[in-house]
Amino acid sequence: MQFDLLVKGGRLIDPASGLDAPRDVAIADGRVAAVDTDIPAGHAARVIDAAGCIVAPGLIDLHSHVYWGGTSLGVDADRLAARSGTTTFVDAGSAGAGNFLGFRRHVIERSKVRILAYVNISFAGIFGFSQTVMVGECSDLRLCDPREVVASVREHADVIVGVKVRSGRFASGTSGIAPVDLALEAADKAGLPLMAHIDEPPPGRSEVLPRLRRGDILTHCFRPFPNAPIFASGAVRPDMRLARERGVIFDIGHGMGSFDFEVARAMLEDGLAPDVISSDVHLYCVDGPAFDILVCMSKLLALGMPLIEVLRAATQRPAEAIARPDLGTLRVGAVGDVSVLRQRSGRFTFVDAVGASLVAEQRLVADGIVIGGAWWPNEAVDDRAIERFEGHARHTHVDVAGKHFGHNHE
Repeated sequence: MQFDLLVKGGRLIDPASGLDAPRDVAIADGRVAAVDTDIPAGHAARVIDAAGCIVAPGLIDLHSHVYWGGTSLGVDADRLAARSGTTTFVDAGSAGAGNFLGFRRHVIERSKVRILAYVNISFAGIFGFSQTVMVGECSDLRLCDPREVVASVREHADVIVGVKVRSGRFASGTSGIAPVDLALEAADKAGLPLMAHIDEPPPGRSEVLPRLRRGDILTHCFRPFPNAPIFASGAVRPDMRLARERGVIFDIGHGMGSFDFEVARAMLEDGLAPDVISSDVHLYCVDGPAFDILVCMSKLLALGMPLIEVLRAATQRPAEAIARPDLGTLRVGAVGDVSVLRQRSGRFTFVDAVGASLVAEQRLVADGIVIGGAWWPNEAVDDRAIERFEGHARHTHVDVAGKHFGHNHE
């Protein structure tokens, strides 16, 4: 056989290649081997019928928490992958230099799905995050040592793609802006981008944003008040526009408390669409309101962001942010990661981090994924399973938010 696998008969949307047309995609030896209008089925050992589907590069969730079993907020990436159409999870600082080896040995190396990571400036990573315990990892500056971070980057250079810092009243307590400055120093020395989380002040967004460099990532870019990127009038704050012009990457990082429909509408209307759509999926939002990257993408579609730009923000742009040009595209020679998606029609109610709802007529679902040339079907793709999942998740979100978190954290 010429090819190991053939995804046939779908609508190929590859924003990185500027392609939106009926195409077949053939995979051999874990790489894209051919893209053409009618590749004979007999040339492949296995054929995936993608008729009626969108065939896209494997989705990259730039902000996730998948140190399952090693941190209190981690979810199992393998259990989420096919359902969410995700072929690459980028963990956003669950592990620090002190426990990164455990994350690598016990999760990253054992996972079927690809996992890359930002290393946390805090030596212990995110260690105190639950419904009853909330201890910000940057609240004790003794844990924030740039030398340890740089050493970890050098040891794990093949999987670490940047440095993560969480600052704000909950993540850094009275440490103020100091964790951001320490993380920037580490990122500079390591030659990597910084992903900066902000929750409630202090520090304020106006302190964090001017420090970010071209290629650094502002996650939770559409977060609600306080530290929102818009004024009460709905006008976008000037420092957000200046950051965009400077090349700072805007990442959704939906999570449990960091995505507001009102903010998103204002930003989109002002021409400041997100560069990256990510879920910030973790144990306390995987059952709502974030669920996974496909739900987050569906919310942006419902807010009027064009389909090709939504796909770009989950493929090409995150691949660029982590400097992995072999991901996020289906060009010949690229990694053979594919997401087979459908636009499902119906009536879908989405909920944001402050409890506001948005009714949409479409949402994205996954038939399955191809990882390195191997097909991984979504076993829960039928309508009833999706309805049960979403209904349960909406109720769970209300319970969790009511008990502890409100709108303040990841």
